[in-house]
Amino acid sequence: MTPARDFDAYTRHAQPPPRSRERFAPSPRSGSRHGEVVHTADGRELILRDIEPGDVAAVQRCFKRLPLQDVRRRFMHAMSELPTSMAQRLCRIDPELEAAFVLIDETVKPTELRGVGRVFVDVASNSAEFSVLVEREWTRIGLGALLMQRLVDECRRRGLSEIWGYVLMENRPMLELCKELGFIAKMMPGEAGTAQIRLKL
Repeated sequence: MTPARDFDAYTRHAQPPPRSRERFAPSPRSGSRHGEVVHTADGRELILRDIEPGDVAAVQRCFKRLPLQDVRRRFMHAMSELPTSMAQRLCRIDPELEAAFVLIDETVKPTELRGVGRVFVDVASNSAEFSVLVEREWTRIGLGALLMQRLVDECRRRGLSEIWGYVLMENRPMLELCKELGFIAKMMPGEAGTAQIRLKL
C-alpha cells in the first residue's frame, strides 16, 4: 500500500524537494543492534530502522517482487525494475529534508526489505509529502499502519504542521487506513481517480 503520487514523486526529489488497533497491531520492542524489533499481527519478526546506503540491492529486489498491477497502483507508471541510480538516491537521503524507515526481514539471506515509508519535507510550507510501500505478501498484518504512524510521529517531532500524499481511489486499503489515522481525503481536479489526503499535526 502506498500513497506515492507517481514515479516522478521519487525522481523529482533528486534535487531539494519543491514542497514533501486491532488489525494494525505490531508489538514493538527495543533491543536489536540493527534497529527496533517489531512483530506483525500474525507473529512474524522484522527490524524497523532508518534506511541506509547499503540497502540499494534490497530496494531493487523488493521492487522486482511487486506485481505489475501493484506498481501501477503505487507509482501510476508501468515499470519492470527500479534503476540503480534511483535506488541509490532513495537510499542516500538528505536528513534535513527527508526521513525514510524500512522494515527488514533478517530471517532470510540475503536480508530482504518488506516495507518502506518516507517523507519529503517542504520547508516553505512546513509540511511533508509521504509515501508508503509494503510488499503484497506482507500487507494486512499491520505494517502499513506501523510505517504511517512512524512517519506521522517523525513529522510531529520535526514540528511540521501537516503531512500529505496522493492515493488512487481504487486503493481502498490505504484510504481506509489513512481515514483511521485521521487523514482527510479530497479529489484532485483534473486527475480522475486520484485523491489527496492530508493530516493536520
